[in-house]
Amino acid sequence: MTAMDRRTFLTTTLTGGIAASSPFLWSAFSAYADRIEDIAIAPPPRPAEKLPQLHSPRDTLFLTWQGDPTSTMTIQWLSRSETPTVIRYASLASAAQEQSLPHPPSRETGGETPRGIAWQKAVTRCHSFGRTDLKVHRCELTHLRPGTEYVFQIGEHLGLYRFRTMPAKANDLISFVSGGDCGIGPAAIASNLTAARQDPYFVLIAGDLGYDNGTSATTAISFIKNYSSQMVDSQGRLIPLITCIGNHEVRGGYKGQRSDATYYLPLFDGLYRETTYNVLDIGDYLSIVLLDSGHISPIPGEQTDWLASVLKERQDRPHLYVAYHVPAYPSVRSPQALIGLGTGELQRQHWCPLFERYRVDVALEHHDHVFKRTHPLTDGLRDRYGVPYLGDGSWGKLRTPASPEKRPYLARVSRNYHITLHRLEGEQRFHLALTENGKVADVYMTQGKRPAKRG
Repeated sequence: MTAMDRRTFLTTTLTGGIAASSPFLWSAFSAYADRIEDIAIAPPPRPAEKLPQLHSPRDTLFLTWQGDPTSTMTIQWLSRSETPTVIRYASLASAAQEQSLPHPPSRETGGETPRGIAWQKAVTRCHSFGRTDLKVHRCELTHLRPGTEYVFQIGEHLGLYRFRTMPAKANDLISFVSGGDCGIGPAAIASNLTAARQDPYFVLIAGDLGYDNGTSATTAISFIKNYSSQMVDSQGRLIPLITCIGNHEVRGGYKGQRSDATYYLPLFDGLYRETTYNVLDIGDYLSIVLLDSGHISPIPGEQTDWLASVLKERQDRPHLYVAYHVPAYPSVRSPQALIGLGTGELQRQHWCPLFERYRVDVALEHHDHVFKRTHPLTDGLRDRYGVPYLGDGSWGKLRTPASPEKRPYLARVSRNYHITLHRLEGEQRFHLALTENGKVADVYMTQGKRPAKRG
């Protein structure tokens, strides 16, 4: 029985008795029924999946980072081959000068290996992709020049691809796109295309990528195939992907082991080698702290201790973001629900005071499948010097939100698919919520550093 089937069954069979006996019990039951939809319960054993055909690296090729984005780039794809592959790469300027390449070249120019270019070379390493016969091919390019465009080639005859490193200094406009709760359906594809049209330096998806639940390799592959084909900017550059973990990456959703993130960690353990949380520092101007909201790493204890240390060290960064999946300030679920998982209770208790103390500029949170923006908050109350929370994970999934009257911390909320475009201009940060069709749903600005919390 599927999650929705269980919810429908429980609702139709128990509604009358519970509602008649006690409004309080009915409220508690409703919270429980909503939770059923989000706990990824492992299905019974089933026949081996018939995986999609992968004809070449280009089918699942995508970029990510495990080091400083100003000087590194990680290239990845899936293949049944275990043979290491040579990656040839060069700066776009030198390649264009030597070969009169199109400037800019398309995502893939095709043809034989260009002659005369002073290629640098690196070799992929391979490891298993979950419970499949596929291998993840990974190659990290290092010692790259900041703010530089590169072309690269996989093997001998697969054409050229293009990317750019992040600038060393935030002297010019820098933009990136964030969101969560994608899936692989038409709405997710439309959001992908809208995100790519913004020409961002990178995309940050904070949990629930394809909804593989740690059990479906086909779903995980479909998400990567969509990303590979659609996340290309107007100049033909591949757009790197940064992620953090959500409940639909893990068998059981919460309190799992690393092995339960069957198809997520094989793709992203370059950044999450030992823990499922980390920080990505981009030059000296932007830090993004990526957290695990209880899916593998518990919120209290080691993760919170680590968070305090990381935020303290970075509190004076010009731009300091945190990103995680389950919201501290939900727009659909009740923050007072009796079921602790997925309500944000632990985040409000352990993380939000640290966000306030160490001057986090913006918190990105998802999971509830609507567009939301909170007021700047301190101790859960509106405060001009507080932390704004943006979300709530509707890249490709939708629910109906609660109203601001029922959630006083909400400044804006609506039932829209959306992504958020972040534009960093000096000390100013503009946050534009865009629907899947590219219409502006909200514009919000944050500026400078918040004053340190008193006391």
